[in-house]
Amino acid sequence: MKIAINTRFLLTKKLEGFGWFTHEVAKRLTKNHPEHEFFFFFDRKYDDKFVYEKNVTPVVINPQARHPFLYYTWFEFGVKRALNKHDIDVFLSPDGYLSLGSGVKQIPVIHDLSFVHYPKDIPFWNRNYVNYFFPKFAKKASKILTVSEYSKQDLVKSFGLSEDKIQVAHNGIGEVFHPISEEQKVKTRSKFTEGNPYFLFVSALHPRKNVTNLFQAFDRFKTETKSEVKLLMVGEKYWWNKEIKQVFDEMKHQSDVVFTGHIQSSELNTLYGSGLALTYVSYFEGFGIPLVEAMKCELPILSSELTSLPEVGGDAAIYVNPFSIEDIKNGMKRIFKDDSLRQELMEHGKERAKQFSWDKTAKIVWNTIVEVYGNEQ
Repeated sequence: MKIAINTRFLLTKKLEGFGWFTHEVAKRLTKNHPEHEFFFFFDRKYDDKFVYEKNVTPVVINPQARHPFLYYTWFEFGVKRALNKHDIDVFLSPDGYLSLGSGVKQIPVIHDLSFVHYPKDIPFWNRNYVNYFFPKFAKKASKILTVSEYSKQDLVKSFGLSEDKIQVAHNGIGEVFHPISEEQKVKTRSKFTEGNPYFLFVSALHPRKNVTNLFQAFDRFKTETKSEVKLLMVGEKYWWNKEIKQVFDEMKHQSDVVFTGHIQSSELNTLYGSGLALTYVSYFEGFGIPLVEAMKCELPILSSELTSLPEVGGDAAIYVNPFSIEDIKNGMKRIFKDDSLRQELMEHGKERAKQFSWDKTAKIVWNTIVEVYGNEQ
């Protein structure tokens, strides 16, 4: 079988969402199935480390697809030609985009439909593009993969799809994440927060991550507890807009908010392992990878009660209404003051983390490819 994978998000030192899914799944597919040929479609010069095995042929397709006009050109012309040229049997697209003009069997991974429910959180041209094309991609797909039961049901309701067309493959947990020693915890806190305990936020600072309410809740928490706790924000400020800036500028305790920018996974592991709790109060998620990473590092979780997050967090988190600043603040106070609660959440997280692995994810993806191709495994 000849399998093509859209690998345009395999970017050196810039692996995020789509990129991590692509990396973790593609390296397992190619290693576990050496009898099949894989073609990786890049939109720029690639790093050789992403050519995982000898059965991988890298293909660079121009132009770089980083704008809606170029998305169309890349998928409808470049990808279509490459699929035909290499006689591909199945095309897997981890970011959900497909080539509508190609007759090749295609499997998108549609992680969530945030653009349907919160279109204003996305730049104008992007939201118009995805809202126009993704229903078409869903219809075109031979089978759809998604990362949670919540997203599956959302696809069914929003796009009028049959449940049989959609397969859930939960995200896994990177091998780099694990508990750390007390000595490492002391060093990490000393490096990032002057030795003080901290709440941890991990993600790009996107509006739907609800950072405005998180900032305001933390401000109230600080005022009421008069504690030395910091708020450590790990992620790029790609989406730092006027509203977020205004809320941050008005904080009484903004000096207790620490921004790290992008952090490599090995150091991120120590940040998880040294924290007081993960504060992840996004109002829309298709999965929520920071939750499972926190579980693996034995970090308690304060999570939003909406969308996929309770499905992922289970009994390893306490849940709050992300639209209530007071509720978020009260959740912070509970975790801060209650040692037994933190310990209970850590123990639940250790067990729950065992349910998520990239090996499981890759196996489901492979079985879906085989099903679409039409052969028995």
